[in-house]
Amino acid sequence: MSRLEFDNRWLRELPADPLAELAPREVAGAMYSRVQPTRVQAPRWLAASADAAALLGLDLAALQTPEWLQALSGNALLSGMEPWASNYGGHQFGHWAGQLGDGRAISLGEAVVADGRRWELQLKGAGPTPYSRSADGRAVLRSSIREFICSEAMQHLGVPTTRALSLVGSTDSVWRDMFYDGRAQREPLAIVCRMAPSFVRFGHFELPASRGDTALVRQLADFVIDRDFPELSGHGEARYAAWFETICRRTAVMVMHWQRVGFVHGVMNTDNMSILGLSLDYGPYGWMEPFDPRWTPNTTDAGQRRYRYEQQPAVAYWNLGRLAGALASLFGDMAPLQAALDAFVDEWRLQERANIRAKLGLEHDRDDDAELMAELLQVMEAARLDMTLLFRLLSRHDPAMDSLLHFSPAFYADAPADAMARLSTWLARYRQRLADETRPQAARWQAMQQANPCYIPRNYLVQQVIEQAEAGDSSGIGDLLDVLRQPYVEQPGREAWAARRPDWAASREGCGMLSCSS
Repeated sequence: MSRLEFDNRWLRELPADPLAELAPREVAGAMYSRVQPTRVQAPRWLAASADAAALLGLDLAALQTPEWLQALSGNALLSGMEPWASNYGGHQFGHWAGQLGDGRAISLGEAVVADGRRWELQLKGAGPTPYSRSADGRAVLRSSIREFICSEAMQHLGVPTTRALSLVGSTDSVWRDMFYDGRAQREPLAIVCRMAPSFVRFGHFELPASRGDTALVRQLADFVIDRDFPELSGHGEARYAAWFETICRRTAVMVMHWQRVGFVHGVMNTDNMSILGLSLDYGPYGWMEPFDPRWTPNTTDAGQRRYRYEQQPAVAYWNLGRLAGALASLFGDMAPLQAALDAFVDEWRLQERANIRAKLGLEHDRDDDAELMAELLQVMEAARLDMTLLFRLLSRHDPAMDSLLHFSPAFYADAPADAMARLSTWLARYRQRLADETRPQAARWQAMQQANPCYIPRNYLVQQVIEQAEAGDSSGIGDLLDVLRQPYVEQPGREAWAARRPDWAASREGCGMLSCSS
């Protein structure tokens, strides 16, 4: 099958912008504007995900045809596609930003596949919309590669995420100032086709609520529950309360997975938070290398560090509070909303304890295990240990062999003597903790290796792929993605993909210094 069936309920059941003009403007009383993608010159395939294509019932041969290339570059539409840009607002860096909307994303349609699942196909970088403000609606190659790779890598890591179907390049280019420091230059553009059951964000509810449009808030809530949460029964406030609690719990699960694998989103604004609890909008994200709980990859956030690694759970809770405020008109009082926010905390605690057990290989739960993990993280920070490598090495550590040499691949520099002593002390405590376990060591190692990845899309690896593609060779995208399809399995001959960050990448642009520029 090379064609899809589309059932565009978003367009059919929600109010549309009555105007057809692209000029940036306030759009009131509407959830979307109908738009057309802007054509690009000489589109060409850069990459495609066989796994994402399979979700649509397509293989790569069926996908990588001239017809699909035209559609996924924004140059043509397939039967049933009705493009639109959606309208939403959001809190950015803790402040209400008003209307935002899809400024460079254009949805093509909602495909309904053979198993009944719904996949919204969305082009990122497809040209201007009424929500583009002063921007051109395009995305550059570097940010598009980062989004494509991370979307698929997160799926294989077991993190709830939107998906990426394809990456298309062009001979066109755009002006960008990467760090907003006056060094603008022309960069090649690219277009990612991303997929999700829904791209509805917290900000979709915040915008009409901020305008006092309670009828639209209710209409959107009823629509989203009916389409995206059909398992929820009941009606009225009870159903809304169950729905919001589901959102809170899914968000807790998602962010705990981020913490587990060392992912830092970088820009957790409410307009970047999925109502389905999916990782969304891979902009200035980064992966923890030397463990630093205060690290954020986003240079825009370098001063405040609002979205640093250690604060992601608290920010998620704060964002849910903003969503609760937007939904308040659906309730007679705030008690059900507060109960759902409390459920986030309860879910977080459950997930945190499960994560500690999984990463440390503990079969039985003990109250002091959280302290054991906290102490390890403190040692990792003091000794500048690589987070991914440390936990992976721990999953092969024999407690009977009291040697720090086993962990040497995780060190970025000679660790202070006191840090080494602390690591040795922690290992002795860990050995005592394992004495309470009855599971054989081989089984413990196997279980730990399912929670502690060997391969992640390290910042410097992605940057190398970007530079290779900018030089005209896009093969590195597929090579890296192929490694990341099995992140928990050690792949002979691919040890270099698991190595710690080289010294040259410590301060290299794109290897840990990123901005919202795209």
